Amino acid sequence: MTVPPDDRSFRREMASAYRSGWHFIDLATAIPHRGDSLMVTLFGEPIVVAREDDEDVRAYRCLRRPRGAPQPVRCAIRYGMIFVNLDQRDHQLVEPETTSATPRSA
Repeated sequence: MTVPPDDRSFRREMASAYRSGWHFIDLATAIPHRGDSLMVTLFGEPIVVAREDDEDVRAYRCLRRPRGAPQPVRCAIRYGMIFVNLDQRDHQLVEPETTSATPRSA
C-alpha cells in the first residue's frame, strides 16, 4: 500500500485518529484469514485483535481478573490499518435518565 505524502484526506484522518484516542495497531494484512488473531500490549493492557468468521476485524481487552470474559474494544480499519480506541468513555453504556413526576392533583 502506498499513500502519497500530499494526500490531504489521509493526513486529516490520521490527525483525527490521534486526537480522538484511536491508536494504530498493525496493518490489516497481519490477520488476512478468518480465525487469525494477534495480541498486542497497548499502555500495559493486553489487546487481542481477531478476524471473525464474518470477515470483520474485532478487538478485545483481556481482563486479568479470574474468569474475566474479554471486553470488546472499539476497532476500525482505515486505509488498510487497524486502529483501536481504549477510551473508557466510549465503551460505557449510558443509561437514560428517569424522571419521576407526581401529578399535582394527587
